[in-house]
Amino acid sequence: AFVYFLVSSSHLSSALSATFVAISFFVALFVASGEGESAYKLTWSFVILCFPLVGGILYLAFSEHFLRYSLNKKARLAATKTQPLTYAVGGTLAERTPYPKTVRYLTDFLGFPAYTDTSTTFLGSGRELHARLLEELEKAQKYIFMEYFIIEHGEMWDSILEVLLRRVKAGVRVRIIFDDMGCFLRLPAGYPKLLREYGIEVARFNPFVPFFSVEQNNRDHRKITVIDGSVAFTGGVNLADEYIEKGSRFGRWADSAVMLRGGAAWSFALMFLQSWHMITQKEEDLWTYLPAECRRKEAEQSLQAAQTHVQKERVAVCDAPVPIVLPYADSPLDRENVGEQVYLQIIQSARRYVYITTPYLIIDEKMISALTLAAKSGVDVRIITPHKWDKKIVHKTTRTYYHALSQSGVRIYEYTPGFMHAKTVVSDDEVAVVGSVNFDFRSLFLHFECGVYLYGGETVNAVQHAFFDYAAVSEEIHPAPPRKNIFSRLYRAVLRLLAPLM
Repeated sequence: AFVYFLVSSSHLSSALSATFVAISFFVALFVASGEGESAYKLTWSFVILCFPLVGGILYLAFSEHFLRYSLNKKARLAATKTQPLTYAVGGTLAERTPYPKTVRYLTDFLGFPAYTDTSTTFLGSGRELHARLLEELEKAQKYIFMEYFIIEHGEMWDSILEVLLRRVKAGVRVRIIFDDMGCFLRLPAGYPKLLREYGIEVARFNPFVPFFSVEQNNRDHRKITVIDGSVAFTGGVNLADEYIEKGSRFGRWADSAVMLRGGAAWSFALMFLQSWHMITQKEEDLWTYLPAECRRKEAEQSLQAAQTHVQKERVAVCDAPVPIVLPYADSPLDRENVGEQVYLQIIQSARRYVYITTPYLIIDEKMISALTLAAKSGVDVRIITPHKWDKKIVHKTTRTYYHALSQSGVRIYEYTPGFMHAKTVVSDDEVAVVGSVNFDFRSLFLHFECGVYLYGGETVNAVQHAFFDYAAVSEEIHPAPPRKNIFSRLYRAVLRLLAPLM
């Protein structure tokens, strides 16, 4: 009825149509001149030009710049509550040398502590993660925090739930955050109520609503488990059977995770607590979650120092820098695309090689330029993506990037045994990242994400070895030049134009 009214010939409809066109015109100017990713600006400009009557209204209604006031306010309040405890379990700020600039960006500018007291273990499959997770959950004495994009009934989750129920009976506090969209049709209706009856505290992130809004785009894509603030897991592995290669229609599932034992686990506890308080808005004493060994006078002094902005301890400069573990989080609610910046800086700083695994390769011009310039400058740049896709249109879009990258010297592989879901970067035997961040627009700009930046240590080597293991069973792609007929060019153009929405 609304569309009919707009296209009818009445004076009122003509005036209203002219008003909407004017709104679209001014919104298009705003989009073109405003801040933000050029790919998003191009997509929205196209929508407005194609639908001048409603394009501007659609942007005002659904753009990421609007309708976020409530979510932003909740996030700021949660960050305010957790910020004073950032350095309560130690952590440092790195000196300018000899550490990479990414360390300075994450610590000095963003305030994520770097740790030298944390051991890390690379887990090269969902099965490895599952086994270690069960083992560590059994040891929990005080609390267990779990934050996941996907939880689904099956062998993996049911075995974990059995352990959680035992720990609840032993007096351990268990809290779970799951993304409501990620678990849509994977968990039965009323599942949070059932878990609460078991004694487990539950929060749904961004509950699904049966109509589109911009906030539905902002999903909690993190994968985090924290045990007593001293052990943590993160990576690409969700809690569903395909991640442990049980009943997967994709064949052999390639994934990765990392286990942290030591001070850096506390950073993931704070990430979880921020999400928890952003969702629940409940007041509580966060001091009670400090690891037992840290609830002493030294921890109290560290907290007081953080509250009064006293200069923090710094990693000393030395000829042989100490390996560091640096957890970080990314949020779409600010202008800082942390996940993208970490990846860009690693690529731009690489001297010999940079190896990447990702399930999707849908990237903007900055990332394309960084990858191609590195390859043109003699850096060995290799990327492994899946051969067996989970989303056909996304996989076809990923392949539209192959030719330009390959022409510049980037080597592209497709993992043939199944689905490549690992999100890792490793460079120069020095630096590695393991986390939840894909090389696509959603992960880099729209989702809540997390990762661990590793400088030095055996885990960096383990990430590199895992890459070569994947490459050994992957097919190197030598893409032919794109077809030049009008239909093929139009098809590729549409895929690339819509890439920010995938």
